[in-house]
Amino acid sequence: MNTVEINKRYTLLTEDSCCLSCGGALDKSEARIGEVCIDLGSGRGTDVLRLAEAVGNEGFVYGVDATASMIQKAEKTAEKMGVENVAFLHSDLEEINLPDETAHLIISNCTLNHVANKVKVWKEIYRLLKNGGRFVISDIYSMEEVPAQYANDPAAVAECWAGAITRDEYIKIVKAVGFRDFEILEESTPYDKGKIVVASFTISASKDEFSCC
Repeated sequence: MNTVEINKRYTLLTEDSCCLSCGGALDKSEARIGEVCIDLGSGRGTDVLRLAEAVGNEGFVYGVDATASMIQKAEKTAEKMGVENVAFLHSDLEEINLPDETAHLIISNCTLNHVANKVKVWKEIYRLLKNGGRFVISDIYSMEEVPAQYANDPAAVAECWAGAITRDEYIKIVKAVGFRDFEILEESTPYDKGKIVVASFTISASKDEFSCC
């Protein structure tokens, strides 16, 4: 199953009431007045609009999503609500068209497990954060390696488990790109999801001038 077909499956989910989020990264992010923020996998834009209120007119929020229908819905909602300190980018998360050191804060809810190249997306997070900036990200991890036959199954991908990696591998990637003060803010007990057992967590770390890849 190729990327276009998987995205088509994901697009169909925008038309129903399915909740694609697995965590409360926004609630733990403590966004501040004047900050520039990025939401990776911004979907319908709900968290972007909440962040826009938190950072005030002095701040700005970018929503990034790989699905065009999500971007369209988010833009319409922002326009309807009269929210002007936001922008939505249609982009793969591995390569985002924003300058280095754009953001004080990056959040994401149950999106990074969809990304095929986990190292590349975490390098983008590191690149986009200002020195002293932070991420707060909720995601799932698998208790064991996901069987290969599910890697490109569109239903499994859309249900947020086909791309899951183990906890140890996840943390190893985050630290390898340069984040040093890694912290787990919240973690669930394991639960069944699709054909595997997973757990979810919310993690955070800051980028500082002494960090290196």
